[in-house]
Amino acid sequence: MRRLTLTTLMTSLTFWAATTFAAQPQTPSLARQTTQISRSAAGVHLATTSGQPAPPSTPPPAQSTPSQPTAPPLERSTPQPSEPSTYSADALYNLANSYARAGKPGLAVLNYERAALLAPNDPDIRANLDYVRATAQVPTDPPTRFTRFAQAANPTAAAWLGVIGLALLGTSLLASKATQRFRALWATSALLGAFQIALAISNALLLKPRMHEAVVLINQTPARVSPVLMGDTAFVLREAETVTVTAQHQDFVLIRTHAGRTGWVARANVGAVIP
Repeated sequence: MRRLTLTTLMTSLTFWAATTFAAQPQTPSLARQTTQISRSAAGVHLATTSGQPAPPSTPPPAQSTPSQPTAPPLERSTPQPSEPSTYSADALYNLANSYARAGKPGLAVLNYERAALLAPNDPDIRANLDYVRATAQVPTDPPTRFTRFAQAANPTAAAWLGVIGLALLGTSLLASKATQRFRALWATSALLGAFQIALAISNALLLKPRMHEAVVLINQTPARVSPVLMGDTAFVLREAETVTVTAQHQDFVLIRTHAGRTGWVARANVGAVIP
């Protein structure tokens, strides 16, 4: 009798535990989903130098006249433009592609310029930037050989090169005075350090005027003779045109074009290359 009662009790407890566990909601394990923005996933490769044909799933490029730039093939459809979650060359490049695909050359050029500051040797950024500018019929001055050489490194890398060069130059000079051995090695190290310092200084001198550059974001932006909305229009600016900001007054900035013309434009109509 006791054995039967114990068996019945254990069976009842087992049935109660199973019923209670089944009645509780099961919480699935949530795996962290990481969304990585990459160039291939973000959208359009507007310019290419490989000469490869477009993938079968994408439409062929539109035919254009010889006087217009030929539109290169698209890799895939682009998402809606949105601000990048991280300030990096790849994120800015993808954002610029999205704006170019959406027909906003001003914002596209602005983000290509910012990406080029972080990755000056990236051929895709430079090719897409030149293509969008050519499509918008914006005049640009090609960089000189010295400019390309001095801007071969981004500002952060150039600054570190200058610090390392200064340390290398100082160490080599102290070592050459302390001992007469390895004089050729110390002389070579001193020259290398001086070269790195010169490269960093050149990069900084070329970066300084770019701190005042801005890109026109609205087509047919009026440049007024005075910083007021009712001021007379001196000339109009093309979208995606790069100008230099020389002064500010309330909601207006005084800009200077490549041709040397000056005028006041609304601050909201231009975007600074270096935010």
